[in-house]
Amino acid sequence: MAGTHNHVDKPEPRWQALLALAAVGGIYMALPKALILGPTWLLPAFIAVSLAPTIVAHRMGRHSFNHVLGIVNSSIITLALIGSVMLLVKALPSHQEEPVRLLVSGAELWLTNVLVFALWYWRLDGGGPTVREKNPELVNTAFVFPQMQIEKIERKRFSVEHWRPGFVDYLFIAFSQSSTFGPTDAPILAHWAKLLAMVQVFISLCIVILLISRAVGVL
Repeated sequence: MAGTHNHVDKPEPRWQALLALAAVGGIYMALPKALILGPTWLLPAFIAVSLAPTIVAHRMGRHSFNHVLGIVNSSIITLALIGSVMLLVKALPSHQEEPVRLLVSGAELWLTNVLVFALWYWRLDGGGPTVREKNPELVNTAFVFPQMQIEKIERKRFSVEHWRPGFVDYLFIAFSQSSTFGPTDAPILAHWAKLLAMVQVFISLCIVILLISRAVGVL
């Protein structure tokens, strides 16, 4: 029984979310200067500086402070993403950037969109990863994952008796929504999640439509 309890309460690894944040900073630095608001180094520097207090707050058990820092980080990178997409829209008619470079930049922004909203879903669902760790029953969540719909007596058969959502699950939701522009295998329940999904899909649609129109123009 003790072994089962330890398994259930095993902390969720945070390195996946940290890696996603680092990837957002790296992608942002790879964008052309024309698609960046402010200095190129500003957002990556902000991400790098904000990681330290986020990690320290988590290790010290200051979960509320850690949660607020995560929301601030996600808000800043979301605004930077929207700004870059707007600059991409503006850059297309001007023909100042090479077509191939614009296409690559659009793909980079699309990937950034996936990572940014995966971080939002991971950070907010069920009150955040720390709250989800304390709540193995997964109540009050914004998404209904397939594993949650399996009867409890059947969960051991599918090796999901101790399952709870992790960052990869939210990454899959974000990737699917940006790819299909519609619902994924995990229905959305909460209003905040539906609003975020609408923003994500709108950004993804803008990028994809721009990429297609530019590609057609090049051909």
